[in-house]
Amino acid sequence: MSRININEKFALFDEEWTPKIIAESNGQLVKIAKGSGELVWHKHDNEDELFIVFKGQLTLKLQAGNIVLNPGEMYIVPKGIEHCPVAKPDTHFMMIEPASTAHTGEIETTITISQDKQEWI
Repeated sequence: MSRININEKFALFDEEWTPKIIAESNGQLVKIAKGSGELVWHKHDNEDELFIVFKGQLTLKLQAGNIVLNPGEMYIVPKGIEHCPVAKPDTHFMMIEPASTAHTGEIETTITISQDKQEWI
C-alpha cells in the first residue's frame, strides 16, 4: 500500500454526503466525505461508526443530546444508536466502519449511496 495524503483525496471530489473509500484494514473501510446541512436520521444495528472531523464542524444529533465535533475531534456512534449528522458548510470528515455498514442504515432516501456505488478514490 502507498502512503495516502488525506488532503489530496478531499480535493478530488465536491459531492456532499457521498462517502469515498480511501483504504481498508481488517474488514474496516476508511471513508472520507464532505457535508453541508443535514443528512437523515438513521442507525446501524450491527456496526459502530467512528467520525473524525478535518475541517468545519459536524454535529451528531442523538436522542440523548448533540455531539459537536470540531477539527481534530472524533466520536464513535455505538451500534443501534439513531443519529443524524449535521454539517456546517464545507465540512470534511472521515468515517471508519465495517465494510458491511450501509450509508443510511435501513433508511433509503434520494441521498442514500448504496454500498456497491461507494467509490474508491
